[in-house]
Amino acid sequence: MMNIRDMILEKTRQGLDVFHHYINTPFAPKRRFKNPLYTDTKASCYVYFNSQKGCYLLKDFGSTEYSGDCFWFVALLNGWDTRRDFMKVLRKINEDMNLYIPFGDQGNDTRWLQNKQSVAQPQLTSLHANAATIKNEKTEKADKPSSTFKAKIAYKDFSTQELEYWQKYGITQSVLERFHVRSGKSYSGTNAEGKGYTICSTLTEPMFVYKTVDDAVKVYRPSSKLRFLYARSADSCYVFGLGQLPSRAHVIFITGGEKDVMTLAAHGFHALCFNSETADIPDNIMKNLSRRFKHIILLYDMDATGIESSKKRMEELAAYKVKRLELPLSGSKTDKDISDFYANGHKTEELNKLLFNLLKQSCKKDAALYRSCELDFTNPPSESHAVVMVNEVPIGSCDNLFCLTGGEGVGKSNFISAIISGSLVSKPLDCERTLGMTITGNPKKKAVLLFDTEQSEQQLYKNVKKTIRRAYIETKPDFFHAYHMTAMSRKERLEAIRSCLELNFNEHEGIQLVVIDGVADLVRSANDELESIEVVDELYRLAGFYRTCIICVLHFVPNGVKLRGHIGSELQRKAAGILSIEKDTNPAYSVVKCIKVRDGSPLDIPMMSFGWDKKEDMFVYMGTKSKEDKEKQKTADLRNLAISIYEKADKLAYRDMVKAIVDAMEVQPRTAKEYIRYMREKAIIEQLADQSYQLKMS
Repeated sequence: MMNIRDMILEKTRQGLDVFHHYINTPFAPKRRFKNPLYTDTKASCYVYFNSQKGCYLLKDFGSTEYSGDCFWFVALLNGWDTRRDFMKVLRKINEDMNLYIPFGDQGNDTRWLQNKQSVAQPQLTSLHANAATIKNEKTEKADKPSSTFKAKIAYKDFSTQELEYWQKYGITQSVLERFHVRSGKSYSGTNAEGKGYTICSTLTEPMFVYKTVDDAVKVYRPSSKLRFLYARSADSCYVFGLGQLPSRAHVIFITGGEKDVMTLAAHGFHALCFNSETADIPDNIMKNLSRRFKHIILLYDMDATGIESSKKRMEELAAYKVKRLELPLSGSKTDKDISDFYANGHKTEELNKLLFNLLKQSCKKDAALYRSCELDFTNPPSESHAVVMVNEVPIGSCDNLFCLTGGEGVGKSNFISAIISGSLVSKPLDCERTLGMTITGNPKKKAVLLFDTEQSEQQLYKNVKKTIRRAYIETKPDFFHAYHMTAMSRKERLEAIRSCLELNFNEHEGIQLVVIDGVADLVRSANDELESIEVVDELYRLAGFYRTCIICVLHFVPNGVKLRGHIGSELQRKAAGILSIEKDTNPAYSVVKCIKVRDGSPLDIPMMSFGWDKKEDMFVYMGTKSKEDKEKQKTADLRNLAISIYEKADKLAYRDMVKAIVDAMEVQPRTAKEYIRYMREKAIIEQLADQSYQLKMS
């Protein structure tokens, strides 16, 4: 049986609520404030959690005698001696905070207090309105950790009744296993008198055990008065759900409890929680979350404490652009959190709508900027000078960038148009219709977005019209949006793209494909290394946030297998795939060759060709180039690669040459070794007597 002191700590979040109740000055743990016990001119006092004591303590750096736990603090306020009047302190807290703890026999027998004295118990001599004089007396301090941090737990299999309890929140056994939640059979600890005690799970009072990534162990008893027990404290900060988060995603919720985390996970959302809604959130965790998730949203309880805590947290975490979402709940005991939301019959569609409305607010200020550039298909623009339009190719995978490059007049616009047409229909089009590529259909009608930084409104209208005709449809789908951005500044373009992706992701429940035609126009100069790195990194992050493929069209003729400019180098490093379009030896045809793929050698992928068909009034697929043509192209590309590698060195060791090829082409070492073998066979390089290699002069 736990004593009254431990019961009070359990009901007040280890004493934190007691400090909040008796200190009028608003404060947050580990944040300094002025000590209310005397006229403090500087904020030198703070409340923090002491893992050894198992409770919150107040510490004053300006005057160490004003330091102690919540029981010492209440005794000091009332002019009591902490040891002699300890029972009065307990009764005072119990009555003032309406904890409803029955004292029973313990109310008349204080022998159990002998080994449970509060930390730092000074003798009060006088207490004035704004100042107090404290004289320390020698007292025995309990340096041992709280007994709840030394408990042992026995486990058992989940019973049918226990699984039914979780099921009402949508939490299945697989979700419980994923979060390492187990059914507890018993909890055994030692009380203040050194006597052992055991709490057993029963049919009416089940016991569940939570475990975090740093092996903190917390016991949850949903039907008991003492709902939470601790078997092992966290080494640093208690955080539940961190180990189950993806590397990157759109939204992460911070909730008030472990059950809420699993409820959200069971319904397809990502979430984590700390020890309570008022627990400090470490900066290192927030920095990590802000890199991995587009939005961090507080989803606390809808009672008074939860609402107040979420508002304070949002202010404290303003640097991370944290938002807060309020649920349409009454705030009562059974209708206050996301678990109650689902248990009381609400659906995921309702939560998605609430989330969409919240995120939509952050896009409104930029809406006028990009909506003014959206193509009005019902009001065709007047004729104007036409320029080449380049569209994105979804050959890359979700979460990645894909790059398409080539010079002017090689047919990039028509090639991209064919690929976009495949993303406008539910079922894949015939590969010949999409110029030899297989394009994944779009049955869910996710957004397809085209941003053009070079072409006129009239040319964009013509190209979109051809794209729709190639897809065998008559009107532009509502989920397809094309934007002409020539009138916007370079900085405005990237901001508009960010905002547009966010709005369309929520409006269409996902993004199928994004095309940025003229990615170099997002930077002041394609040779500005720092700006190129920032823009490509940002596009890569956006691809991860929205789980889409972002196609970056680069208007440069590649130098063999290397892209030009710093922005080309960054795209070559970050993109999962790169295609290059160039004119064939027969100028009536264009050839598509692969420069980079994530796995394998791009030089082993067949080259495709396409050309104009008068009857079809569009470009059509002409098949793949012959094996002989492919070999010639492969030899030429590897010769150009070798020339670029040996520009700065007359000879290279085998190991150094492998590294140079890996760095230049972003391929695996095994592929680089295959290139070296091929170069030797084709007499592009030769081996010297010292086993190094040099470029063979023809």
